[in-house]
Amino acid sequence: MAVTAQMVKELREKTGAGMLDCKKALVETDGDIDAAIDYLREKGIMKAQKKADRIAAEGLCNVVVDGNDAVIYEINSETDFVARNEKFLTLLDSVGQAIIKSSAVNTESALVAPVTGGTVSDLLINATATIGEKISLRRVTRITKTDEQGFGVYLHMGGRIAALTVLEKADDEVGKNIAMHVAASNPKYLNSDQVDQETLDHEKHILTQQSLAEGKPANIVEKMVIGRLNKFLKDICLVDQPYVKDPDMTVAKYLKTNQNNVLSFIRLEVGEGFENRSCDIVEAVAELVNKK
Repeated sequence: MAVTAQMVKELREKTGAGMLDCKKALVETDGDIDAAIDYLREKGIMKAQKKADRIAAEGLCNVVVDGNDAVIYEINSETDFVARNEKFLTLLDSVGQAIIKSSAVNTESALVAPVTGGTVSDLLINATATIGEKISLRRVTRITKTDEQGFGVYLHMGGRIAALTVLEKADDEVGKNIAMHVAASNPKYLNSDQVDQETLDHEKHILTQQSLAEGKPANIVEKMVIGRLNKFLKDICLVDQPYVKDPDMTVAKYLKTNQNNVLSFIRLEVGEGFENRSCDIVEAVAELVNKK
């Protein structure tokens, strides 16, 4: 019986196995879907489907640079042990190379990026079956710069935190230093101009209530709120933060000293948003910087 594309698609949807594995299973079973499912189960390929509902909160982030393009991404596993496995590290590199060579700009398009024998999605499904844990691609961003601009890359603990910066002028040392600062200090915005009005209004309301709760007169409260709001902005804006390698100067001053500017940055931390995260990686980065 001839195996059609529709049959392969149907089997893949039922099992979560890769396209090539589904086609092979159908060929081996003469197109019998149920027999093909049994074939995949016998080969252990359907293990990927059984793990689909598990939380993959561990893993690693990575940055791949190729000329004027860079991709920063996160691949998750269920345990830290697997994230340090050689197979996982090879997968991390393979996925990054596939993404940078494609036109993918986000997670959705990265999953269909071509690899030998299929797509990145197929690669992850097969890795899940081989490694024995749910493996997933969670976040992908592509950044493109000009010839004059420069990238800065920093990976903490091999990728527990990854930071990517774009500088106005190419400078590997400054770029890496700013990326290290981003990893350690976790700024939310580049500068105060980027902070949206909703965030400002929300923080102003909280600070106002805090000041009133302290029993301060109304005319004093307004001044207190302005001062505290300015401190809040300095805490969350990259260029206004104390530079992590020399807290006596701000990031803006460090950049000015080196006649450069940071145009944008991205920071990824493994498992952000998952409830089972417990270790303070930001503190660990700060300790690493202070030791240097």
